Amino acid sequence: MSMRANIIQDALGNILIQMEGNITFDSTIPFRKEIQQIAEYHPFAEVAIDMAAMDFVGASGIGHFVETLKILSKLKSKAITLKNINQDFAKVFTLYGLTQEHVILDSIGLDDDMTENLNKQFGNRKFTFEN
Repeated sequence: MSMRANIIQDALGNILIQMEGNITFDSTIPFRKEIQQIAEYHPFAEVAIDMAAMDFVGASGIGHFVETLKILSKLKSKAITLKNINQDFAKVFTLYGLTQEHVILDSIGLDDDMTENLNKQFGNRKFTFEN
């Protein structure tokens, strides 16, 4: 599957880019053009890229993708947020020199599933809010 991006703009002008598929060099070229255009038309909008549906990252594509994110961060007044990235992507992005200056990595909920023992943590308490 090639890379696809669904671009959503909320009422405040903030932009969410939901990505799915594979990051390859061929797919990042049109992505870069599209995202640069978005940044130019909406310079003050908060931009978040949701990577929850990304399956594979090609070695040639990831370098171009990281370069695109760095270019975008220069065009934006606020850092871009990468949402729902797994730890492997986070490690690769760090290796390619992507810092908090460029993006905010938000990996909440993917690799740290803490819901398994919720009944032990909250359900079996001696006193609850209602007591």
